[in-house]
Amino acid sequence: MNYSKVIIRPAEERDIPRIGELLREICDLHADGRPDLFNHGGRKYSDKELSELLGDTTRPIWVATADGSDVLGYAFGIIKSTSGEGALRECKTLYIDDLCVDRQVRGGGIGRRLFEFCRDKARDMGCHNLTLNVWAFNSSAIEFYEKMGMKVQSMHMETVFADKGEEE
Repeated sequence: MNYSKVIIRPAEERDIPRIGELLREICDLHADGRPDLFNHGGRKYSDKELSELLGDTTRPIWVATADGSDVLGYAFGIIKSTSGEGALRECKTLYIDDLCVDRQVRGGGIGRRLFEFCRDKARDMGCHNLTLNVWAFNSSAIEFYEKMGMKVQSMHMETVFADKGEEE
């Protein structure tokens, strides 16, 4: 497949089944890394939720396709704004809620194209920044985002307590 002809476009209803497959794939990756939090075979969004998101202009979903083929990857965005009242200055952010490329075609530049598309959209929308969260176990994603120029701005920390069954 020629990945130089990748097209990134807004997701459509017809893309929902394929996006669902990729959501399951990424959930399995998270379940491998954090089985205490994620279920294998799960999904972040149901088909119904995806359909609703497609109509929400503050939550854009973009898909990458090549030569009219199936969806090869996606990026979910959330446009966030602060009003400038209180502690935080007025600020508009594009938050990448999820970015996934089919494992069969990773390494072909599709992830880079999706990320650059999101970065360019954020600039076009007048955003101050582009943000995302990444799990500490996902070293390949961390490396990828660092190559894309992202830097750690804050850290989310936790303490995990043993299940009651493990205490006995």
